[in-house]
Amino acid sequence: MANVNPLLLVGAVIGVVTALLVLAYALVKDKKETMSFERTMNDGEILRRLAGYAKPYLAKFVVVLFLMLFSIAYDIISPLIVGALEELVSGEFELPRLFAGVAVYAGVLVFSMASTYFQAVILQRVGQRIISDLREDLFTHIESLSHEQLNEIPVGKLVTRVTNDTNAISMMFTNLLVTLTKNIFVILGILVAMLALNYELTLMVLCFVPFIVIFTVIFRKFSRRAYRKVKDATTDINTYLSENLSGIKVTQIFGREDEKMAEFREKSQRLARANREQIFVFGVFRPLVYMLYICSILCLFYLGGMGHLNGVTFLGQTITGGTIVTFYMYISKFFTPIQNLAEQFNWLQSALASSEKVFSIMDIAPKMVDAPDAVELDEVKGEIEFRDVWFSYLPSEWVLQGVSFHIDPHQTVAFVGSTGSGKSTILSLICRNYEFQKGEILIDGIDIRKIKISSLRRHFGQMLQDVFLFSGTIRSNIVLREEGISDEEILQVCRYVNADKFIDKLDHGLDEEVRERGNNFSAGQRQLLSFARTIIHKPSVMILDEATANIDTETELLIQDSLEKMRSVGTMLIVAHRLSTIQHADNIIVLSHGKILEQGNHQELLAKHGRYYQLYTLQYHKEQLEG
Repeated sequence: MANVNPLLLVGAVIGVVTALLVLAYALVKDKKETMSFERTMNDGEILRRLAGYAKPYLAKFVVVLFLMLFSIAYDIISPLIVGALEELVSGEFELPRLFAGVAVYAGVLVFSMASTYFQAVILQRVGQRIISDLREDLFTHIESLSHEQLNEIPVGKLVTRVTNDTNAISMMFTNLLVTLTKNIFVILGILVAMLALNYELTLMVLCFVPFIVIFTVIFRKFSRRAYRKVKDATTDINTYLSENLSGIKVTQIFGREDEKMAEFREKSQRLARANREQIFVFGVFRPLVYMLYICSILCLFYLGGMGHLNGVTFLGQTITGGTIVTFYMYISKFFTPIQNLAEQFNWLQSALASSEKVFSIMDIAPKMVDAPDAVELDEVKGEIEFRDVWFSYLPSEWVLQGVSFHIDPHQTVAFVGSTGSGKSTILSLICRNYEFQKGEILIDGIDIRKIKISSLRRHFGQMLQDVFLFSGTIRSNIVLREEGISDEEILQVCRYVNADKFIDKLDHGLDEEVRERGNNFSAGQRQLLSFARTIIHKPSVMILDEATANIDTETELLIQDSLEKMRSVGTMLIVAHRLSTIQHADNIIVLSHGKILEQGNHQELLAKHGRYYQLYTLQYHKEQLEG
């Protein structure tokens, strides 16, 4: 009876631990519906989509699997060699046989190390190519989203998807998948070798497998949960940083540093709590597997030692000292990959959670797509017509209501009205930045929905109030990396729009550095660079949305002169609150609450004494008072 007590003790410990884990698993499972961070995409679906990116490199993975066989062979053969050496030492010792055994062991080890090295090199190269392909596809898809969709997604979230999340996926291809595959083959190979050597001790080892499976399933639940929290918290803090670092000057102006710091601290602490939970889950699982490993070793020494010392046979098999040594090494190699599953499951959950977030962006169907019969426009004359156009950003809240007008080629047309009247919306619809709900918009008599979006926008030049300049140089911001544009053409355009007057004063001219968002240039200088950028691409239709707002009088005069020159380039559409900038427009359309109140040239509208007359009179008196 005393002989079985150690085994009962081991079984009791494992049973209590298993019961506690199952109870914890059941309690968490009951609360599943309240967990907003649970993943919604099936793991199999994620892996299938990732496999699509790995398919072009299938041959490379086959080579890696072939190399892997050498390291697997080492894990399976080395315990047999050591066990044979132990039998040699304890039996009739022969030095040549010892040297032969050591040489075989060393040869297997060298081949295993060499294969591991080449396998790692190939995986790193292939993994980086796969992630590069995925990252490029993601960025291309983001570019295809409409303005409306991009407005709904925080920039920090998109940055996290393209950088952090793809890096997490990289670990899957460069390490995880091959390591998991290797571990599976090692475990299976070791089981076969142990069965062939001594199935009594093998059955003892297999008694621990159900508990390993239970622990792994429970750990998968908690690790998946923890990783989702980490990913959500990381995205949240990146989004917060992206927004608040961009607007940090406003924070400083209003003295809100302490409040913003408190908000950041709360988000940072949330991420820290998520990381602690993740570490705790990892810290529990690995010791539990190690406990099973120690228990199996204790059982091996107990059963093997008793059988060897007492000469006991079990199912017709005897246990020798060499068998015990071999099984000791096999059990270590059997549990080592299982212990590593903790870390590998962390990587797997990270990769799957990141993959889901990446694919959730890629699954957003672009609202603005080309029609199947969309045509390419080689040339645009600049004739524009709105026919009973209705548009709303939100359902039933109409921004435009039955708007109709006609613009002839090379006309200059201005849109006037109070804030929210629909002026800028009209310009956005012409470029198909948004999709209208009713009516028709025609360019040269063709419905814009039947024109390829890239072709349509290529013929438009947009100059906005908030000019965006990219980090780089003045040259790169004007040509936007387009090839084949000479410096002479750039300087000619700069002279045309009066941008040369400040560029010539710079130390490096066109090579002058442009910092983030062009913050080392004034608003007027940025606007002149925007004009140059637009003109150099030779647009057929030019759009100016409050392009003369918030600039000094001297720069406004330069811009006014530039506008007069640009009127001869093509059709020009202008939105401006300063009515003095549109007095020479061929047609002025006055809007109010999404409807056209009146239209005509400057003199005609003044003669009507309508809404335009009221706006002009108010501005005239205001300017007189300010003057």
